[in-house]
Amino acid sequence: MPSFSYTAITSAGKQVTGSLVVRNKSEAYRELESKSLTPVLVATEAEAATVTGKAKKALALSEAPGGAKLKRQELVLFTEELADLLDAGMQLERALKVLHDRQANSSIQAVSGILRDEIREGTRFSKALAKASPSFDELYRSLVAAGEASGSLPEILRRLVINLKQLFDLQRRTFGAMIYPITVLLACVVLLFVFSTVLMPSLSEMMEKTGQDLPLVTLLLIRFTDFMASWWWLILALMIAAAVGFRVVISTEKGREWWDGYKMRIPAFGPVIMGRFYAQFCHTLSNLVNNGVPLLNSLKLITRGTPNHYIRNHLETVVLDVGEGASLARAMDKTKAFPAALIDRVAIGEQTGQLGKSFSKAAAKYDEDLDVRISRLTTIVPTVMLVLVALLVGVVAYSMITTIFGSMAGIRGR
Repeated sequence: MPSFSYTAITSAGKQVTGSLVVRNKSEAYRELESKSLTPVLVATEAEAATVTGKAKKALALSEAPGGAKLKRQELVLFTEELADLLDAGMQLERALKVLHDRQANSSIQAVSGILRDEIREGTRFSKALAKASPSFDELYRSLVAAGEASGSLPEILRRLVINLKQLFDLQRRTFGAMIYPITVLLACVVLLFVFSTVLMPSLSEMMEKTGQDLPLVTLLLIRFTDFMASWWWLILALMIAAAVGFRVVISTEKGREWWDGYKMRIPAFGPVIMGRFYAQFCHTLSNLVNNGVPLLNSLKLITRGTPNHYIRNHLETVVLDVGEGASLARAMDKTKAFPAALIDRVAIGEQTGQLGKSFSKAAAKYDEDLDVRISRLTTIVPTVMLVLVALLVGVVAYSMITTIFGSMAGIRGR
């Protein structure tokens, strides 16, 4: 029988290594579990020499304070694979074991191992996430808690995957669309620098010889570049001070609420933020209500999982009103933070007793709207950037042309 080397963690948290003579890896895992050991790596003697570094990395990640940090792609992969395993009928502990044993990514492997250990000790999955990795934010954990409460954890995880992919896609598309305008803008800055330091001194000298005055646009450009050259350090210091002051302000409760509310009024970006919240709100309430979770409890779960303080304050008002016996539609209308179309759908759902179905339809609508808004955003922002770049190039070109023609006119006048 083959010999397998292993690296494992004892119940006391210590690392141990050794070898087992068994028929296959499955038996090796069972043997380690019977000894109350948590396997980090199990491999044949030949494989062990090539993957020792990976084992050490996985162990270091699992022992790091707060667990391993997951990149966005890793977070999506973990959530998607866990949802697939749960949809296949696996229990949560077994699904995490499979991820820990089979996943090639060391960060996901480490997180899965921590989660499995916590669950085997009786910790709820939503609580274990906070210990496993800081990448599981409050919204993620609250939605998982909602899935546990409603028995719809796979559906909640699927929704989380969609939201994470949408956010990642928005960032990717926006960054990709901005590459060309930013490149052109940088080229224009270089052009302006060369114009003000090389060309303009020569043109100014030529204009002085001909006795002509510099055009107003050229004169303004020269004064602007001279000012930037003399006071760039002060401008940089003011920008740093403003950034630090802004961070201090938004770290307070009132400041964070103001900023979270202002973000939703920013042209182009604000509608995307609001659309994403409405879609998430409707999808989550639909899952919870359709799975038998009482409406008030569902609202509390969503409120706890909302990172936007401005929206959370409105949701807390809705929770209070619904708890006092008001209808959900009336409570939402009272806040003035929800669109009339959504309030009408909720009112119809309450009247017909099909609130979950109403939220499902509203969620589908907001998903479509969100796709349209994202497409508009990735189209409008680069266009605006290109227009600004074109204006800058036009001003520089106009100043150069007028200066050159002015000097030529002076020479001919002689």
